[in-house]
Amino acid sequence: MSSSALALRRVRRLVPRPALAAAATLAVGVALIPLAYLGLRAGEAGWARIADELFTARTGALVVRSVALAAVVTAACTVLGVAAAFLVTRTDVPARRLFGMLAALPLAVPSYVAAFAWVSTVQGFEGFWPAALVLTLVSYPYVYLPVAAALAGVDPAQEEVSRSLGRGPWHTVGGVTLRQVRPAVGAGALLVALYVLSDFGAVSIVRVDVFTRAIFTSINLGFDRTGALVLATVLVALTALILLAEQLTRRRGARYARLGSGAPRPQARLRLGRLRWPAAFGLTGVAALSLGVPAASLMRWFGEGVSRPGSLTGIAAAAGNSLWVSLAGAGLTMLLALPLGLLTARAPGLLAVALDRLAYLSHALPGLVMGLSLVFFGINVVYPLYQSVWLLGLAYASLFLPLAVAAVSAAAAQAPPGLEEVARSLGRRRAYVLRTVTVPLAAPGIGAGAALVFLTCMKELPATLLLRPTGMDTLATELWTQTSVSAYAAAAPYAALLVLIAAVPTWWLSARTGVLTRGGG
Repeated sequence: MSSSALALRRVRRLVPRPALAAAATLAVGVALIPLAYLGLRAGEAGWARIADELFTARTGALVVRSVALAAVVTAACTVLGVAAAFLVTRTDVPARRLFGMLAALPLAVPSYVAAFAWVSTVQGFEGFWPAALVLTLVSYPYVYLPVAAALAGVDPAQEEVSRSLGRGPWHTVGGVTLRQVRPAVGAGALLVALYVLSDFGAVSIVRVDVFTRAIFTSINLGFDRTGALVLATVLVALTALILLAEQLTRRRGARYARLGSGAPRPQARLRLGRLRWPAAFGLTGVAALSLGVPAASLMRWFGEGVSRPGSLTGIAAAAGNSLWVSLAGAGLTMLLALPLGLLTARAPGLLAVALDRLAYLSHALPGLVMGLSLVFFGINVVYPLYQSVWLLGLAYASLFLPLAVAAVSAAAAQAPPGLEEVARSLGRRRAYVLRTVTVPLAAPGIGAGAALVFLTCMKELPATLLLRPTGMDTLATELWTQTSVSAYAAAAPYAALLVLIAAVPTWWLSARTGVLTRGGG
């Protein structure tokens, strides 16, 4: 056997699918361009300039306020999300399925839409605690959905053993049930913390000085690019610390997790007794605050907004632009996600895990930091792409790549590998089998992932504000522009259209948790 053949065999032993691995590595490299360029440009400022910006009372106040807001909202969302998930999946609360769907719908309301609704309804609604309230009401579904799915599918055997040992129902809930779903709680809390740190729309509308608002002010009003870069780097460092803390917590809590869901049999529902109707009242109150206030505000201003001269033309143009840039972003994201998702599903190993974790680094970047980095990258490196849809599409791909990778990987993992082995036994090459067997089998899941990324792109605000081509406005940017000058009637139609579009994937996510179908009424 020749030396080249031996070398190729060694490569295949280390990397089972070298072509797929190379494509996945290239995809992750593209997604990490904004993060790499941010570090490069921040370093060019020099330590003296960085220190002048970093070690100030203002930066310290931003750190404290940003971390405090993330901590308050994460704690509130954890309590609210776990409580709602437990009530609709494990108790006899009235109208359980209705509340199960209503608890998920706030995910369809972008934070800046909710903030606009509250500001236009409640006079003087601004500051730290109003921001915490708005972000809690729109973010708790990030905890509710994974915990509800875990509670709906967990094996009831451990709870039955606990009850047989004489423990009461509430003791079993605290000592057994909640420990079984602890990984889901941690994953949801992490999403909430990252979301709060990266949020720009809500904190800007209710006027809270946190990192995202300070960065936008520096670059957009003060033209202080170095200061914006330093603040962005600090925000990235905070995000990395949160990811590290979550990873350490997950390791310590691993002993509580259970692999598999056991025998597929329904769980016994806990009878609430006198608490049955108070629990229903509490869920109704949450729905009223998270959905009722935005709905009432939009209905109040919508008629006046669509009656303005030229309003329908402007709404149609913004909707068309949103569809176009979101389609471009979703297409690029799925193109990058396909090789990485297939590698994760078909050749799991150290390389696949490393590439998957690297993709999450860009996902953890706030949209404002992503946009800021690509502004500098576009001006200094790829100027022909600056102020183009494709640079905005790169921002979307970097931000939402993990969402697409998860969809592709899950869909490919469900496709029977036996069919690929049959095709290979007939002499077909791997690339041919991948194109004609694997991808068609995984197409429904890949399509669902593309739809989810597409709709997430439509709601994205800060990166779109910084990177959209001159003269192009989307639903999100028009809404932000109108609310920034308190033009609530003009903003209402854009907000309503955004919420209606986002409600479709939210209902789908709610149905996938099993809350609406499992366990009977």
